[in-house]
Amino acid sequence: MFYYEVLCNSCRKVFRVYEGSINYKLFKENKTKFFCCEDCSHKIRMDAIKNFFRYRE
Repeated sequence: MFYYEVLCNSCRKVFRVYEGSINYKLFKENKTKFFCCEDCSHKIRMDAIKNFFRYRE
């Protein structure tokens, strides 16, 4: 299976993007975009959901 090793923009760790995933396709199309590993993307998503409900009127 093919993969790319990508640097996480949030935690600065190297992680693998495997063939067939959405991030793999995005990385092949444009290598200058910022990527986050699964752990960091989950944390960012949960923080966004919590903040949405906190400031909702």
